[in-house]
Amino acid sequence: MTDTSGERPRPVVGVGVLLLRSDGAVLLGHRVKRGEPASWCLPGGSVEAGETFEEAAVRETAEESGIHDVTDARVFTVALDTRGSRTHVTAGVLARAGTPDPVPALPEPDVFDRWVWAGPDDLPAPLFPASAVLLAAWRGESVPAGWTLYPAAATPAYPQAGP
Repeated sequence: MTDTSGERPRPVVGVGVLLLRSDGAVLLGHRVKRGEPASWCLPGGSVEAGETFEEAAVRETAEESGIHDVTDARVFTVALDTRGSRTHVTAGVLARAGTPDPVPALPEPDVFDRWVWAGPDDLPAPLFPASAVLLAAWRGESVPAGWTLYPAAATPAYPQAGP
């Protein structure tokens, strides 16, 4: 259906969560959502009314992976995707797993068929586009054209990945 009202679609505001385990591994889910190509994705999703980015990150991590013990959630960047007909604003949130070796579950099997812990230098492919951008920002790498990063003003709670 074509919008003939002349109004532009409202931006989509979401979060992507770099949940770190005590050994520095990051949680990634194999996304198998109907109508999309399979890819690897950080936990995340839309920010609901009244939520902060950090609150949305903790909620989405629990909803998607079953991991409820999440600590030190802090925004490290905001990514703006202007490539399509609708702008997407995604806050990258770094967080720590509250236990040394959390085991993810599959509360949304129609969206994710498995979760893995991956080292920052050993990420599976292909990555979901927003997840790839947030992981690149965390690693200090460049991002694709059409994406703009806005670093968070606060000092990071823990160092970035990489050398």
